[in-house]
Amino acid sequence: MRRITWQLGPDGKIHMSLTEVHRRVPIAMAHATGTPIRVLIAEDHRITLWGLERLIESTGTRMQVAGTATTCAQLLAHPALETADLVLANLDLAGEDTCPVLGEVVRRCPGPVVVLTGQQDVERHRAAVMQGVRGLLHKSLPAETVLLAMEKVHQGEVWLERGLLGEVLGQLTGRPTAPQNAEHQAIAQLTPRERQVIAAMAQGVGRKQLAVAEALGMSEHTLRNHLTTIYSKLGLRGRLALHLFATRHSLDQRPMPQKSEPLPATPAPTLRSA
Repeated sequence: MRRITWQLGPDGKIHMSLTEVHRRVPIAMAHATGTPIRVLIAEDHRITLWGLERLIESTGTRMQVAGTATTCAQLLAHPALETADLVLANLDLAGEDTCPVLGEVVRRCPGPVVVLTGQQDVERHRAAVMQGVRGLLHKSLPAETVLLAMEKVHQGEVWLERGLLGEVLGQLTGRPTAPQNAEHQAIAQLTPRERQVIAAMAQGVGRKQLAVAEALGMSEHTLRNHLTTIYSKLGLRGRLALHLFATRHSLDQRPMPQKSEPLPATPAPTLRSA
């Protein structure tokens, strides 16, 4: 069997190494039905793509490569997307953020979607989960863990970092961060512009903050200041919590303004040092 490992080098890039390992993959990893798990791989780095193909091939009849894509467009146009048992996609493809297309990938693929990334951007990880991703793997994980995670997700489990999983479960169970009447009081304190920001963030889930800021006609710095104030008023932490809060209280219904539309002349909040 071949073992493939990734390491973060001093140049900030992910490096892969391939070694021969003379031992069997654990029996627990065998696909219960005996039918190979057909994996569609979306990865733009050729060496990593090659390594993932070899890794899947090393499982014998338990997994097989259904196809590969190196861009978002190729992924969406790939015929295997409609039949794959699992999609393994990089969070960035050819310089393009994959998050905006993950929702469509999830809808069209009969199997679950797993994201493989070398980044530690928690906000983007949350955005990917909000699109329906069932697993999020870092490229620094051992090859055996990557295979195990793929199989577990295919069997119906969720493979997420503990902190992120706890936050998602806490929000999805409907457990509020404050009593309901307190939430209504907090919402009443929002300015019209802050409500507009919340709606834009909720409707723009998966988009980078810069894109949302441009749609609102403000700088990314000003948007961050607004979000800091909004998080403080609502007792929230992060974009995922804000999206779920906005959806629960119908704060995501306000249409996003076009760039040509003027925004209310409410002064933007400023960050103050303690």
